[in-house]
Amino acid sequence: MVLALLVGVLALAIGGCACVVWASRGGPPWSRAVATATLAAADLIRGARKRRRRGLRGTSGGDGDGD
Repeated sequence: MVLALLVGVLALAIGGCACVVWASRGGPPWSRAVATATLAAADLIRGARKRRRRGLRGTSGGDGDGD
């Protein structure tokens, strides 16, 4: 069950990356929509990682910003 879920997520990621490349080369409108969704999801994940890292760094007390 877990393996099937991981394979599905991997397939979605590869398909999203393929749509980003295809849309950059002038693909159909649906590929541009999928590419936009893929890039937005990547930005959300990247932002969550940055917030989590800032939160971990802020609790250590050794970063010198007064927290």
